[in-house]
Amino acid sequence: MSFTNLFRRKSTSTILKQGGDGDHASGLQKVLTVRDLTFFGIAAIIGGGTFSAIGNACFSGGPGVTLLYIICAIACGFTAMCYAEFASRVPVSGSAYTYAYVSFGELFAWIIGWALIMEYSIGNIYIAFSWSGYFTNLLESFHIHLPEWLTINYQSAHSAFLENKAGEGFNAWQNAPMLGSLKVIFDLPAVVINLLITYLVYKGTKESKNFSNVMVIIKLVIIALVIAVGVFYVDIDNWTPFMPNGFGGVMAGVSAVFFAYIGFDAVSTLAEESKNPQRDLPKGMIYSLVICTAIYIILALVLTGMVKYDLLGVTDPLAEIFALKGVKWMLFIVSIAAVVAMTSVMLVFQMGQPRIWMTMSRDGLMPKKFAEIHPKHKTPGFATIVTGLVVGLPIFFTDENFVLDFTSIGTLFAFVLVCGGVLLLSPQSEEELAERKNNGKFRIPYINSKFIFPAIVVGTIFIVSYVFPTFFTDTFDFSGDKFATNISMVVFFVLCGVMAVMAFLKNLSLIPLLGLISCCYLLTGMAVSNWKWFGVWLIIGLVFYFSFGYKNSKLNFNRIKATIED
Repeated sequence: MSFTNLFRRKSTSTILKQGGDGDHASGLQKVLTVRDLTFFGIAAIIGGGTFSAIGNACFSGGPGVTLLYIICAIACGFTAMCYAEFASRVPVSGSAYTYAYVSFGELFAWIIGWALIMEYSIGNIYIAFSWSGYFTNLLESFHIHLPEWLTINYQSAHSAFLENKAGEGFNAWQNAPMLGSLKVIFDLPAVVINLLITYLVYKGTKESKNFSNVMVIIKLVIIALVIAVGVFYVDIDNWTPFMPNGFGGVMAGVSAVFFAYIGFDAVSTLAEESKNPQRDLPKGMIYSLVICTAIYIILALVLTGMVKYDLLGVTDPLAEIFALKGVKWMLFIVSIAAVVAMTSVMLVFQMGQPRIWMTMSRDGLMPKKFAEIHPKHKTPGFATIVTGLVVGLPIFFTDENFVLDFTSIGTLFAFVLVCGGVLLLSPQSEEELAERKNNGKFRIPYINSKFIFPAIVVGTIFIVSYVFPTFFTDTFDFSGDKFATNISMVVFFVLCGVMAVMAFLKNLSLIPLLGLISCCYLLTGMAVSNWKWFGVWLIIGLVFYFSFGYKNSKLNFNRIKATIED
């Protein structure tokens, strides 16, 4: 095996000719405008993070979680600009997978594609569970009660029984019917919504676009109402202490908070269905990120101001705060908003994954069947069905907390490589830059980091030492179990030092460098168990790559190269 082949890269011109160059080149319909792309971004970002994950983040970090939202928004802002730079240069489907192929080569592209399965398919499992909870509450407001064994996943019910924990899970285990020796326990609403979303995405992009746009408008109106009503119940005393569990408590919510932001990445998978991807994709990603960041910060302040932070560790925090305040008429509205919001998130994620598989299939890294476009609906039909199965089957045997952490670490890893990829991109000629400027195509402004980044690193060390005097001594304490939790932060310090030297020697571009460092910092907030599971997932992916993808992609790579040369 030649190690050179593992890192073979595709040129931008090759990728454009292969999939995205020209109208209908890939067989997909070009129907999306900048408004549609912005709405898709909002649809994906405002969902599970708003109506579910924000509760656990506030419980962990208190009012100080607003700082984490700002940190994540800054990291995602830099990353979004890197995505936008790639989208302007390489306007095809595939998201971070395609961008990694251009900058790092095939092996890294495969790793990112494998990680994106976690982001989209597995992330939708969490959304399906959250959707089910709110939908069940909505049904109960109409006095429709589903059996408990049809509203909870098997794992949660089994855990509740083993812990002898009274409640829905325990009752579900006790009352579930038997199928042979197996108890019949599954989340029926979660299964049904996955089937419906899969069908809609299979039918077509235009239909999905119209449905998504309507849902985005509805949920933004309702969220505005939630904030407007909640403001009148804010007690500023609840914001003290601002960080009840310290900054470590704030960072402990990184999985929940970052999960809220990964939606803007999904916009980049729709490149080949955009009317003008090089102009509209960057705008759609950045617009949606700015809008949603403002909403999250305001919402976190309202939640932690209405009740004490330690009451928010529930799966339906927006409903919980109004229940505690006795505003029962808002419970119904919140349930409707949650159902609408999470439906739109599932829709966008369910659109993103098949298009990544489609692009990987074109490169020979996945079976050819995944690249097939439905002749009538103009969607990657087979890949869409498989995505529905990948989301649907684990609903029967996993739980939402495991899925949340699993998804966030894979997404951050993808973001790191996208930012690093922009640093490696070859500079474009003056003619290419002028053409992009004249046609309104996005490009990252170049800011020399030679002196700025080393100054940021040194300045941050002094500020952290002053504000948190024991931070560095605690970080370099490797006694007992502290080694496993502190080693990631030590690695981050080493990375900062190396990149500071590289910035000084190589005059690196500041924006992608800050994106790379900020995403790496967020990775330090991941628990040790997250890294273990991510390592297992990565090993499984590498086994598949070396047993199928490597040889198949080599043949495919040579065939495409010969075709283009002819």
